Amino acid sequence: MPPNTPLAARPPRTLLDTLFRFVPALGAARHYTKVDARADLLAGFSVATVAVPQAMAYAMIVGLPPQYGLYTAIVMTTIGALFDSSRQLINGPTNAISIALLTVLASAEGSNQKIQLAVTMAFLIGLFQVGITLLRLGDLTRYISHSVIVGFTAGASLLLVLDQAKNILGFKSVGDVHDHFLERFYRTMTEGGDVHELTLFVGLGAVAAVVLLRWAKKRLKIPLLPELLIVVAGMAGISQALDLEGAGVKIIGDIPSALPPFELPYVPLYKLRSLASGAFAIALLGLLEAVSMAKAIAAVTRQKLDLNQQCLSEGLANLGGSFFQCMPGSGSLTRSAINQQAGARTQWSGVVSAAAVAVIMLVFAPYARFIPRSALAGILILTAGKMVNLHELKAHVKTSRFDAIIVASTAISAFAISIEFCVLIGVFTSFLLAVPRAGRMLLSEFVVSSDGHIHERLPEDVPSEKVLIFGLEGEMFFGSSVSLDEHFDAILARVTDETRVIVLRMKRARNPDAVGLGLLDVFLERAKEKGVAIIVCGVRKYMVDIFERQGLTKKLAPGHVFLEQPIRQTSTLLAVKHAYELAGERWAEGTSDGAEKEPQGLYYVP
Repeated sequence: MPPNTPLAARPPRTLLDTLFRFVPALGAARHYTKVDARADLLAGFSVATVAVPQAMAYAMIVGLPPQYGLYTAIVMTTIGALFDSSRQLINGPTNAISIALLTVLASAEGSNQKIQLAVTMAFLIGLFQVGITLLRLGDLTRYISHSVIVGFTAGASLLLVLDQAKNILGFKSVGDVHDHFLERFYRTMTEGGDVHELTLFVGLGAVAAVVLLRWAKKRLKIPLLPELLIVVAGMAGISQALDLEGAGVKIIGDIPSALPPFELPYVPLYKLRSLASGAFAIALLGLLEAVSMAKAIAAVTRQKLDLNQQCLSEGLANLGGSFFQCMPGSGSLTRSAINQQAGARTQWSGVVSAAAVAVIMLVFAPYARFIPRSALAGILILTAGKMVNLHELKAHVKTSRFDAIIVASTAISAFAISIEFCVLIGVFTSFLLAVPRAGRMLLSEFVVSSDGHIHERLPEDVPSEKVLIFGLEGEMFFGSSVSLDEHFDAILARVTDETRVIVLRMKRARNPDAVGLGLLDVFLERAKEKGVAIIVCGVRKYMVDIFERQGLTKKLAPGHVFLEQPIRQTSTLLAVKHAYELAGERWAEGTSDGAEKEPQGLYYVP
């Protein structure tokens, strides 16, 4: 049905339509084919080989027995896949959520209380996320700068390395649970005993093995080689054969060969107040993380996302997982990327992945107990290194002071205050700086009339098919990303087989940030795919400098950027003349006898 069909003329939505909308995976199953099934099976199994070692490692970050990470990779991944708006996003335990949870549960006394509180946190986080969805606040995530995630990732990755240093060195943890993380780290490094050489050797051996396998994977072009699973299984075998536990190397310990048990989450009222603030911060972090991953995948697959549905899936996954002894989680960068690159077609690849993790847990749990903790610590340190995208970090810091302040405040507060509150600080800073810059991008179309005048298109004007002229107006920052993306879609929708050049007037486009320039970058790539040249005019000098720093000028042909002119012959006029020359197009002026003649020249009417 066309989108502009009047509401009264649309057929009423049936109960089945509502169900398919509420559970997108069921909607995908309506047109499921053998090709889809084959692709989802392959992608799901590929994700599972990475999910098993990651899930155990992420549980270890929090201080939980490894099976709780596996429970999360089974239950939360299944629920998230069923309700996800994104067809390729994989939910489950993640590095960022585990690090944030570590600080919230630092005061837990004993392993049993830590397990209980971790499940309680999953329940509270799910409630917050479902509440955000029911209040229709999910769309507000688009107004939170991605710089918050960049800053959090930078701070969290360093904290992860520091936290795992004791496990790879064989130190004993020193310090009270109420002490600041940096104080506990300092005391552990200075009072935790001597380096256990065999533990360090095992940890560094695991790191070297992963790096070597990744090199072979790239060199031999084996994209689905499960290097993490191979290293973890190999280290477990070596540990069992050489009795490393007897030599003083700490191992994972017993893992039950059973599926996640159903158990009502216990919410201790005396702890509720202290847990609520951390749960809200992690709930927000989880939504930002999942939405960011979903958007990144959608930029490649060109899928249109329902952000509110995406938030609902995160809330239901955490809430449902809490009834099966799961720790909190979110959308996984690593596993989602593998899922998409392995060719997943629908949300059912996530269900396949969860089922494969369950089978692995049932069959191989007795052998997993021999995995050395230092081996998992080495893998986590490698993961921390891959968490930080240096290119993205540099882009956000260099693009504007706006991005740099958000990144710095979020990252620094991760150390100075706490990892969970740094997210709230980053979000607050993001909103605070966005208020004076709030606004929507406006799009105007221009035409060249028969007398050579360039003016905004009127209803009766017929634009040239070969040369399209548009003007952008407004703040090119993350808050305008939706309207900016829509405008670029609208421009490209006007392109026909006859179109040769698009003139983009940016005289009144201001203050671009990393997100706005990213959308412009995608627009330039899409126009190039259609064989259409882009000419940018009216650009101020500072914007050209930003374009050069971000590499956008390299994607425009030489002579296709026209700076704003302080003279009567405007940059728009020069750009349109150049565009008509490139397109081989002519404009004509009518005469009294109906004949056409060349006009005396172009005139821009502002």
